[in-house]
Amino acid sequence: MPIYDFHCRHCDRSFELLIGLSEKPACPECGSEDMQKLVSLPAPQGKTSGILSSARSQAAREGHFSHYERSERRRGK
Repeated sequence: MPIYDFHCRHCDRSFELLIGLSEKPACPECGSEDMQKLVSLPAPQGKTSGILSSARSQAAREGHFSHYERSERRRGK
């Protein structure tokens, strides 16, 4: 699923959401469904490895390991 930028017209906040193409998101702040999809900028050239590392760290904290190679998975206790 891709990450999209959205702007809530009700509470005037912008944020990113990981959603499917056919999903209709609700604002995480106010719950409104009056959302506007924004044009997202691509990752800046040369910074992709830092972005990937940050995303993998967050996924590891949340316990999402399905896209990791076995050598990259955190060892459980």
